[in-house]
Amino acid sequence: MGSKLHNYKMPAEWTNHQCTFISWPVQESMCFPQDYERVQQGYLEIVKAIAEFEPVIVVVNPDEQDQIKELFEEPNIEVIPIQHNDAWLRDNGPTFLMNDDGKRAGVNWKFNAWGEKYTPCDLDDQVAPLILDYLNIERFNASLVMEGGSIHVDGEGTLLTTEECLLNPNRNPYLIKNKIESYLKQYLNIEKVIWLKKGLYGDETDGHIDNIACFAAPGKILLQICDDPEDDNYGITQENLKILTNSTDAMGRSIEIIPIQQPPMLEHKGSRLTLSYLNFYFVNGGIILPIFGGNAEDTDKKAEDVLKEVFPGRRIRKINGMALIKEGGNVHCTTQQMPRGKE
Repeated sequence: MGSKLHNYKMPAEWTNHQCTFISWPVQESMCFPQDYERVQQGYLEIVKAIAEFEPVIVVVNPDEQDQIKELFEEPNIEVIPIQHNDAWLRDNGPTFLMNDDGKRAGVNWKFNAWGEKYTPCDLDDQVAPLILDYLNIERFNASLVMEGGSIHVDGEGTLLTTEECLLNPNRNPYLIKNKIESYLKQYLNIEKVIWLKKGLYGDETDGHIDNIACFAAPGKILLQICDDPEDDNYGITQENLKILTNSTDAMGRSIEIIPIQQPPMLEHKGSRLTLSYLNFYFVNGGIILPIFGGNAEDTDKKAEDVLKEVFPGRRIRKINGMALIKEGGNVHCTTQQMPRGKE
């Protein structure tokens, strides 16, 4: 039974949060385990930055609980023990829902480590139900393999995603596009899906939406763009721009597109890093923005200026976007918001 039958829906990310959930990194699962100390420092920076705006609940493996607790003196940072294989809570955590009475629930999607790219992932597949059990809120178990970073909603019936990810045969090989749409409508109570074709070139998540486009408000979409025809992202972003230009949302509105210039290309060990300003995270009264420094200083500043103009009431809190990026993600990938309810 899906959430639509209970009048639950997924709120937009910019609505008020009760708290943010984040998982602590696991050295054994890292692409570059020798970077564990640097990655830990990156997570420490993210958690403390978010805590400037709202409470944070840090999910840690039980044998590390006491050690990680000592890193935080802030009273609004809580550490809870839940076994996990990897640390990208956006993708394996629950998707929180809320109904008109302010009661919360959560969707437990199936998780297969981004198309069975990494093993083991059995503990990660259990993180969402364990968080929902910890919170003692209603759970909807969806028979759909999906990661939270592959979707973004406007809170008024429209969902944004990519065909590259949701239609990838490494997730749900037996489901056609219409069936996947019906699951999204059932569990998230949305009315319309806007399908972009692809995400950023080389994104190992198979094109998560949270690296290339997101709603800034109903009827407004931030889109990372590339102006260099020689760049692999040029054709991808031009196609996405065309799709959005010709799209309307669930309310029938044309989409206002707000472009953000991509950072300069950067490689590590022969692979392109998935650098994105759109992997920022909304917090209460602010935005946590990854910046990249070096030859990206110009685009860092431009991205900050765009966000200041689009969100004049929010404080832009910059963090070091290079700390985690070699592991494949950034601040949005690490976080999962729980909306403020009325319970």
